[in-house]
Amino acid sequence: MKNGVSANIFHSPAGAAILALLSATGWGMAYPLIKLGFAAFDIAPDMPGSKLLFAGVRFFVSGLIILAVASFRRMDFSVSRPSAWLYIFVFSLVNTTLHYAFFYFGLSHCAGARASVINSAGVFALVILACVFFRSERMTAVKAAGCLLGICGIAVMNLGSQASGRFTLGGDGMILLNAMCSAAAGLMTRGLGKRVDVFVGTGYSLAAGGAMLVLTGLASGGTLGVPGAEGIAVLLGLICISTVSFSLYNKLLTCNPIGKIAIFNSLIPVVGVLSSCLILHETFYLKYAIAALLAAAGIYVINKDKVK
Repeated sequence: MKNGVSANIFHSPAGAAILALLSATGWGMAYPLIKLGFAAFDIAPDMPGSKLLFAGVRFFVSGLIILAVASFRRMDFSVSRPSAWLYIFVFSLVNTTLHYAFFYFGLSHCAGARASVINSAGVFALVILACVFFRSERMTAVKAAGCLLGICGIAVMNLGSQASGRFTLGGDGMILLNAMCSAAAGLMTRGLGKRVDVFVGTGYSLAAGGAMLVLTGLASGGTLGVPGAEGIAVLLGLICISTVSFSLYNKLLTCNPIGKIAIFNSLIPVVGVLSSCLILHETFYLKYAIAALLAAAGIYVINKDKVK
């Protein structure tokens, strides 16, 4: 009965929308929390090893929590065939290690509000790529219009004076690479679900990818300062976001059309802009609001034919 209820939640339009919005909200809140984490653990912009170590601890612990929950629920840990482990390893590398190495590098050189909008490029890339690689996903005029709105939002970020932000390779460039890793991982999620239970696979990918980040960070001389209570709370919050958001999002991608779920991540820049400006007291520029609203408008445009 419980499995039936769970399946209905992930497959029903209303349930899928609520869970997708919950995931997007969590990821949007991560932008200011990571910035606060850098300060709490004494991580300066010129400390790449420490950034990798900080990210690795977050995702390794998150992966262990998911695997512990799966074990408690007596879920199936088996994989379809031995070669599936190679797929899981590649997925871990793309979905966690490279994805968040680029993200943490870029975010330390980019305002949280700005990064949240630029990162939405991954959402629209995933919608487009899904139409290329999956027969069940078709590019329509509605989807094309939604993607165009999002791309316009990203372009708006680079308008205006130097003071309000211009494109940089170390900041914006890293965030764009992170966005492309996110899109690639989104495509691979369906393949993951065919090889192992997607909840278990999510735990494997976060734990393995996090371990690779930790080892790389330590090998690069990374260190973490001793945090106070606030720093520990920030890290726990980030672990919670990873655990919940990835579990829900990956399950949704295996139960619904990719484009229908991925486009809800267009709300990430809205949450990211608001939370970064409120929590970090970053300067709010009008173009942030315009860019975030253009990205979020893609949700309505792409899904308006679903509204009755």
